[in-house]
Amino acid sequence: MNAWQNPLIEQRADPQITLVDGRYWFTASVPSYDAIEIRAADSIAGLSSATPKTIWHKHDSGPMSFHVWAPELHRIDGRWFVYFAASERGDIWKLRMYVLECLGDNPLTSEWIERGQITTPEEGFSLDATPFEHGGKRFLCWAQKSPPTESNLYIAEMANPWTLKTEPVVITRPELAWERIGFCVNEGPALLKRNGRVFIAYSAAATDANYCMGLLWADERADLLDPTSWHKSPTPVFTTDESVSQFGPGHNSFTTTPDGQTDLLVYHARNYRDIVGDPLNDPNRHTRVQAFGWRADGFPDFGTPVADGPCSL
Repeated sequence: MNAWQNPLIEQRADPQITLVDGRYWFTASVPSYDAIEIRAADSIAGLSSATPKTIWHKHDSGPMSFHVWAPELHRIDGRWFVYFAASERGDIWKLRMYVLECLGDNPLTSEWIERGQITTPEEGFSLDATPFEHGGKRFLCWAQKSPPTESNLYIAEMANPWTLKTEPVVITRPELAWERIGFCVNEGPALLKRNGRVFIAYSAAATDANYCMGLLWADERADLLDPTSWHKSPTPVFTTDESVSQFGPGHNSFTTTPDGQTDLLVYHARNYRDIVGDPLNDPNRHTRVQAFGWRADGFPDFGTPVADGPCSL
């Protein structure tokens, strides 16, 4: 039986779990925001006790010296890459996107090198980069500030794993009331392809109990670089559930059971509502995993957050 305990890993926000060649790989923001660590296991449950390996540490000064945020580990054309954001000491919002590449086949033991910054035309902060392949092309989706205060989702085609090929286009802005609580935010994109559609789940609002997931979709045959190809759910698709003490679920990723038959939602949430001070300084956004299904119309049904405790399929 596939079973694990929620929360799966405590004090790990912005979690990403990916299944590659029968092995699960995990990375997330660490509470100190100063390093990137990864871990691996043969099962979801095994990730909770797997020994984390720090593969990169922040610089002492200048770019990449402060607030290392939301890493993602991806296998692209047989190579391992990590996408992450980092800022400079003294300016937490001087966030830019960066890429690391592993020079060997084992991310836990092989050397990692810096491939540099993913440059974008706009000057606002950029973060939460996630690459994906579709229709024989490689795309990047990410969150970026657009004046005066909004964080929007952008998409562009890639020339290589660390370089954009096309001009970025905006595919969603925080225009709905539930996306504008506390802050005007669309961030944390995560890709899901199924039933003739390309779905992008994303997170919205401030990082407290108002944090929630939204959903975009486009026809799989559409031009993904055309903003009109994308549609948005008018309501959030995964939200706080006070009845089970799960608050602010979001910044998700997707994986499956080893046999690929059951889809799994990976996300962070807190088990209490009230936060003292800046929510970003509260370390208790824990990693959680739960199964989800599909509606008759081909759209995902994420349900509601499950209570802490044993979780099985």
